[in-house]
Amino acid sequence: MFHEKHSRTIVKSITWRLLAFGATVIVLQLMINDWQTSLLHSVIIHSIKTVLYYIHERLWNMSNFGQELKTR
Repeated sequence: MFHEKHSRTIVKSITWRLLAFGATVIVLQLMINDWQTSLLHSVIIHSIKTVLYYIHERLWNMSNFGQELKTR
């Protein structure tokens, strides 16, 4: 069994959020046609979601659900 380090979870959180952030900015820009508002809303939304994702990952790392120890 392996256990992710906090640094790996943080890097995964950041890279995923950057990808999702870009998509959100583009969608909001297409919907409201205002770059400043699109960026502001995206920053707020994704800051909250990054923290929630990190907490979610750490909680799942405490669980053995769905994990198997494979032997050779």
